[in-house]
Amino acid sequence: MRKFAGFDGINAMFTTSTTTSQLKKLLARRAAVTVPGAANAMFARVIEDIGFEAVYVTGAGVANMQLGAPDIGLTTITEVASTVAAIADAVSLPIIVDADTGFGNAVNMVRTVRALERAGAAGIQIEDQVFPKKCGHFDGKDVISRAEMVQKIKAAVDARQDQDLQIIARTDARAVEGFERAIERARAYVEAGADATFLEAPVSVDELARIPQELVVPQIANIVFGGKTPDPGRARLAELGFSIVLYANAALQAALKASYEVLGALKTEGSLQSVAHRLASFDERQRTVAKDEWDAREARYRV
Repeated sequence: MRKFAGFDGINAMFTTSTTTSQLKKLLARRAAVTVPGAANAMFARVIEDIGFEAVYVTGAGVANMQLGAPDIGLTTITEVASTVAAIADAVSLPIIVDADTGFGNAVNMVRTVRALERAGAAGIQIEDQVFPKKCGHFDGKDVISRAEMVQKIKAAVDARQDQDLQIIARTDARAVEGFERAIERARAYVEAGADATFLEAPVSVDELARIPQELVVPQIANIVFGGKTPDPGRARLAELGFSIVLYANAALQAALKASYEVLGALKTEGSLQSVAHRLASFDERQRTVAKDEWDAREARYRV
């Protein structure tokens, strides 16, 4: 397990420039790198411990886990930035942040980018939905005009301090205006300065295949378990030319199912004996949160 990134200095300040360049290189490889999502620092540590190359701060996950609410635009920039900062202190991976609609107009976008960059983001994903947004795989979405989104992207590009910070423009127009219009929007977002684009919720492998062919910048695929987009697998997505494949809420969904099963057994049986195999051991839990390193720190500063 890597050395803990925690409070031994100003972690975000000294790692952001490195992680932004790492993410830029990762996108350029176009190798369909699998990037799981995390809604908190512990999940991010698991992602790093397993050996993934980047972590995605999932907006839906933050809403689900911190608010107990659906992904319908209820989170704030303050809540998301706080989550990003905690994750940046816990891991050394490049962090891609789901910034929803930028939490407002083009002027709000400036503050959003600056706040998330300071918090430790290596990439910031913004989308063209009307605020308050909805999960990309929900029905009833709507999008702002292409011209308005172009200005928001320009504001995001102008606001970043590190030119390697990746601005990722997502379009949700597939469900609203159709696939061809979504491609047109993505092209306009590239012209506005987006470093990568993300066409949300294509409904077939044929549509997935066209996205990297039609767009010159690196592309992101989002595979939602139970969602609208089929999962052809990482190898096929690499053949198609995608740079990153997001599994934004796999850890959350696994934890939710396990929580129901374990707590259900506890309620019914009054014991954890029948579900003990579903639980991480006490030692594994402490290793995941680097307790030994905190113990060493405590010993170092003991009076």
